[in-house]
Amino acid sequence: MEAAAAGGVEVEEGVTRVLLVDDSPVDRRVAQLLLSSDSCAGSFHVIAVDSAKKAMEFLGLKDGKEQAIDMVLTDYCMPEMTGYDLLKAVKALNPLKPIPVVVMSSENEPQRISRCLNAGAEDFILKPLQSKDVQRLRNCSTVRPNNAASPPCEAIAKRKPLVLQPSAAGAALPSGRRANFAGVTMVLHSSSVEVSQYVPLLLKLVVLVYAVLCVGELLHRWSSGGGCSLSLWCA
Repeated sequence: MEAAAAGGVEVEEGVTRVLLVDDSPVDRRVAQLLLSSDSCAGSFHVIAVDSAKKAMEFLGLKDGKEQAIDMVLTDYCMPEMTGYDLLKAVKALNPLKPIPVVVMSSENEPQRISRCLNAGAEDFILKPLQSKDVQRLRNCSTVRPNNAASPPCEAIAKRKPLVLQPSAAGAALPSGRRANFAGVTMVLHSSSVEVSQYVPLLLKLVVLVYAVLCVGELLHRWSSGGGCSLSLWCA
């Protein structure tokens, strides 16, 4: 079986060499674990970097030495150089045979999605990467697996990703905070429901603790005063 070199690592034929670009260590690790899982059956070989500038260096966009990469999977929001800037640079690297680029983002903004697709992105995926997104990545790859034929990526490029409509309460918030606001709202709502179920039990517990304290105080006065009087109950 033939093998191709990617960043000094030999990769078997039919394996998609993915350059993963994300400044978040958590999101980067999630994507690596997913694409290296048993469900992917060795379909991907991942090379991960934490910035668009390092991705450009790896691809040879700075020194002219092009690396063999089958796909770029990049985050949109990154410091210094964004995923959108990297997308344009990759597409300009080889206009006749451009490298497929898939953009990821935790924010589901229609303008951002359209901007990337119009610039040549094959797909736009919401983070964190999930198992259902693996087939989308396979469809966008120019590498065909040895055991199966995947459909071409033109349909993915023309398809508009799902855009969630913000609620009336979240519409006034900045777009970058809507997802966090929705998550916090759900947590607070579920927490309030759970707390309400335990209120009667908590009240009973408080009454029981108070009763125990009163009995303890009575016993203490009984033992120290040598007897019991009505004043004990009035104290």
